[in-house]
Amino acid sequence: MEQSSAATGRDVPGYGVVVLTQGKRPDDLNRGLESLLNQQDVELDIVCVGNGWEPTGLPAGVKTLGLPENLGIPAGRNAGVSHVRGEFLFFLDDDAWLPENNFLSDIAELLRKNPQIGLVQPRVDDPSGKISPRRWIPRLLKRTAQHSSNVFSVWEGAVALRRSVFDSTGGWPAPYWYAHEGIELAWRVWDQGYRVWYAGDLRAAHPVIDQRRHSEYFFMNARNRVWLARRNLRWPVSWMYVGSWTVLQVLAWFRHPDRLKAWFTGWRAGWAEDPWGPDEDKKKLSGRGVLRMSRHGRPPIV
Repeated sequence: MEQSSAATGRDVPGYGVVVLTQGKRPDDLNRGLESLLNQQDVELDIVCVGNGWEPTGLPAGVKTLGLPENLGIPAGRNAGVSHVRGEFLFFLDDDAWLPENNFLSDIAELLRKNPQIGLVQPRVDDPSGKISPRRWIPRLLKRTAQHSSNVFSVWEGAVALRRSVFDSTGGWPAPYWYAHEGIELAWRVWDQGYRVWYAGDLRAAHPVIDQRRHSEYFFMNARNRVWLARRNLRWPVSWMYVGSWTVLQVLAWFRHPDRLKAWFTGWRAGWAEDPWGPDEDKKKLSGRGVLRMSRHGRPPIV
């Protein structure tokens, strides 16, 4: 829902909203778009990016951007950013939605009252009653889903940022295709001098899906874990990071040799393949950024 500042007499926050889809879940997509259009006390500039699909049949007030081919999730999100305007950016997956109509205005209030916060991930629930996976809480010490805190990675399906912060990070890391792009973006936000915040009191909705049913999931997680280290960390921290995660995965899945086989195939690909895109700045995290993350409780080793 768009409301002008002149009409309300207030400084209404503006969002550029990017919704990414391949067009394979039209009912879910429309549910998410309607939840955006129902948002109150914000101005929204929404673009639906078709990743290898020309979006059609969408609600009025939603712009479309059809990409000739599927570029992967991070690059697809990046493609939509230049087509929207706003003080803030919000990214929503096509199978996620916003149950409360004040969700985006609440995030804007949080960001305006806390200028040191650059990125916000909300709590994620499955309204059907299924137990939410622990990976949706991006902390080592999970506590409860309602507990808010600084975090150093994000679940990417519903995140809000200051647009200036997003631009300064260079955006989503396009080569990843999917998996762990939310870790790199969070690290880059910390590196810019901002905090990343998990807001347990704000809620987005998403169905529980077991991604482990596909061997590609394990391959991409391992390859991108190595890429995350190579792209962002200097030696010996990069080796320490990959080494710690290798030990953790072996301990977690030693009874699942099929998972470990796919994981180590991805691990080897992570070292063999080029982790950077052709136009990317190969600048790693600054020493100041690594120290800042460490000081706030999460050195980039695990």
